[in-house]
Amino acid sequence: MAHIHKRGDKWAYIVNIAQDPVTKKRKQITKSGFRTKKEAQLAANKIEEAIVEGTVIHETKITFEQFATEWAEYYGTQAKISSVRARSIAMKHLLSEWGHLPLKKITRHMYQSYINALSQKFSRNYIDSIHTTGNMIFKHAIRKDLLSRNPTEGFVMPKKQETVEEIEEEDIQEKFLELGELRSFLAITKEHGLHMDYLSFVTLAYTGLRLGELLALKWSDVDFTKKTLRITKTYYNPNNGQTAYQLLTPKTKKSVRTISLDEDLITLLKKHRLGQKALKMKQRLVYQDNNFIFAENTGHPRNMKQVMNRLNRLLKRLDVDKHITPHSFRHTHTSLLIEAGAGVKEIQERLGHSDINTTMNIYAHMTKNVEEETSKRFSQLTKGIL
Repeated sequence: MAHIHKRGDKWAYIVNIAQDPVTKKRKQITKSGFRTKKEAQLAANKIEEAIVEGTVIHETKITFEQFATEWAEYYGTQAKISSVRARSIAMKHLLSEWGHLPLKKITRHMYQSYINALSQKFSRNYIDSIHTTGNMIFKHAIRKDLLSRNPTEGFVMPKKQETVEEIEEEDIQEKFLELGELRSFLAITKEHGLHMDYLSFVTLAYTGLRLGELLALKWSDVDFTKKTLRITKTYYNPNNGQTAYQLLTPKTKKSVRTISLDEDLITLLKKHRLGQKALKMKQRLVYQDNNFIFAENTGHPRNMKQVMNRLNRLLKRLDVDKHITPHSFRHTHTSLLIEAGAGVKEIQERLGHSDINTTMNIYAHMTKNVEEETSKRFSQLTKGIL
């Protein structure tokens, strides 16, 4: 029952509501300034009806930082550790801007303006991560009846204007190796690579695995009789420590897959297994055998930073002006599949793409390159006929 009372020459009401979902304290809704007692009573009746119907928004002074911290704890119980880490990193930008503000004071204009400003400093993918995090936080606030409107509603992803130099640079720094370039790189790796370098990059190029999938591979994933490889997990180690790694479920459900292996790769794996058995005996006092294929001298899997460092070392010997990363071998594998005549569906299944559009986009880009190379070969073949 609302309490109606006079405050000076005006009337006011006090309505008790349920506990605040965040602070767990009982809250009240108060309002004054009514000319008559009847006006105050009618207004209070509407609030009480809204409480019964569940449409009232709880008044709260909780700051954005307080609520975002609560949301992060909740999200941590629902998502993989890699996703939680990504959201935490993105959330830092939002906290630096609005952490001190009451949650309810953040408007759509403020949200759009801030993301627009960030888009001038960060990549589109990173901006998308920040926006996704913000949207999840505010949706959680609405579910808890702390907001009536989501500040991210109507958000428009800002377009970053590229300079001519950036566009040209993107054209130069292609993201995969041609067949001839791959052949040269693997020859360099075979001659100058260190332990497991050759096998690592051959496997990436011949399978199209993501780097995390490669490092998580165990011998039980290989069927030497059927010549297949089962991908069921991914390696996670943000700090690149030797032992502080985790094996997580793959990126998507489609990422769990079984692929055929080339005979040459099977031969390399068998040779590596023999060498690893000898290493285990030599290092038996310190070797932690967890059955990893790409294991270091202690038995722990190689970390991502080490693979990147080894790749950069070898690329210095390759005369190619391209921005090549471990993920580039996944695109390289795609281009080789296309040249071998594989269709879109086959590529999607082998790479573990959950969205056919992802495959189509890569396929369209790679096909254009193949068509250009085919045209060049045709010109060389017919040169001098006319």
